[in-house]
Amino acid sequence: MPKIGIMSFAHMHAYSYGACLNALPEAEFVAVWDDKPRRGRAAARQFGATFVSKLEKFLDLDLDGVIICSENVKHREMTTLAAQAGKWVLCEKPLATNVADAHAMIKACEKAKVGLGTAFPCRFAAPLRVARDRIVSGEFGAVYAAACTNNGSNPGGWFAEDMLSGGGATMDHTVHVVDVLRWITGKEFRKVYCEAGNVLHRDTLETDDVGLLQLEMEGGAQVSHVASWSRPKSFPTWGDVTIEFICEKGVLNVDAFNQRVDVYSDAAMKAEWVSWGGNPDLGLVRDFVRAIMEKRPPCATGLDGLRATEVTVAAYESLKSGNVVKIRA
Repeated sequence: MPKIGIMSFAHMHAYSYGACLNALPEAEFVAVWDDKPRRGRAAARQFGATFVSKLEKFLDLDLDGVIICSENVKHREMTTLAAQAGKWVLCEKPLATNVADAHAMIKACEKAKVGLGTAFPCRFAAPLRVARDRIVSGEFGAVYAAACTNNGSNPGGWFAEDMLSGGGATMDHTVHVVDVLRWITGKEFRKVYCEAGNVLHRDTLETDDVGLLQLEMEGGAQVSHVASWSRPKSFPTWGDVTIEFICEKGVLNVDAFNQRVDVYSDAAMKAEWVSWGGNPDLGLVRDFVRAIMEKRPPCATGLDGLRATEVTVAAYESLKSGNVVKIRA
């Protein structure tokens, strides 16, 4: 049974991953390390794990794998240290805030002969898996274009600090859609043009809260994407992932989070989504655990994280230059 630890609860997704680890009979959630001890101790108590205050002692534990949920700019250092300690790594997205760091993370894990996965739970959302099956089968023919969104509420905190996050809503919400489209179509992105800005939170943010991207994939497929923190604080979840595929033989509309019941709770004083379908985070964590057991790459690899990082970094280059930017040669 693989023994797993979580490195940092800075990212809110760590709490979902902790619950998923405890729900999996084939995994044991052993330990937590966090550079903010109060937060780490509270998380360890919540999930019945042991808090370890010293990183070197945490990495000396008999762990088979770690899930890294730190601030984005710390991913490279933590992944490298975990790999050197012989631990498999599942790293929160974006894999890195720049292409050089993403390459270094992949090389560190290859050198240590441990697996590296990128946390792209949308690959385990049932509506997207059905859409992929139907498109891959050829039912809809060639994909000519796609119109995509990933809109959520402002997470605040370090997400809004470029020095820790690497960027705002464009950084936070583009990578999911980029990965889903690569996974479904099997094609890479080649060009991107981006307009972005601080439109909705000028008094509280210094980074972009809305990004509008126009992209081109291999073969000429055109993709539009809106990434934003435009939803109110009462929005039920971290984002909406919707895609309209315009294809040779028809149009396919997909809402990744449509397996839900809308609840308006006076107790919570906000809208809530109660899922009646599968749990994408559980699918993600289960795949990572089984990858360790089976000694195979996770479903979304470090290379997949690198490719999404390349697109996002190019989008910010386009924003800065005002020009279309090519993505890799």
